[in-house]
Amino acid sequence: MKEKIISELKGRGIALDKISEIVFTLQTPYFPYLTMEDCHEAIGAVLKKREVQHAILTGLALDVLAEKDMLPEPLLSIIKNDESLYGIDEILALAITNVYGSIGLTSFGYLDKTKMGIIGELNNVKHRQVNTFTDDLVAAIAAAASARIAHSARGDIAASED
Repeated sequence: MKEKIISELKGRGIALDKISEIVFTLQTPYFPYLTMEDCHEAIGAVLKKREVQHAILTGLALDVLAEKDMLPEPLLSIIKNDESLYGIDEILALAITNVYGSIGLTSFGYLDKTKMGIIGELNNVKHRQVNTFTDDLVAAIAAAASARIAHSARGDIAASED
């Protein structure tokens, strides 16, 4: 299933390396010896989690259905326009951030506000594809991977748990 998720993300123009760049930016102030490989491994561990996979599949499907005008109104217009008070896209993303605790939640909030890296690119692509859920899912993956690194570096999560 992890490979399916990676393929779906790639189909939406999202390379894992772009998410790794965000994780690296978030965590290098705290872990100066962090490598991009560490970030990529953390993302891989996040993408192995069943609840993460389900959230990603759901959100991506809703964006694709909206692109194809296959959702009922008013939901279609709400998702296509990424209405600011909708919030369900963030709620779905929180299912991912909660996998590694409250640090994931705070990192997600920061990324959702700053739109760092590919998150901002996805947020600004509205004329080509619907990314109402996609940008938040990417932010959540980056936030969860960052949280995993923080916990792992402090010995709170054993490598065998992934």
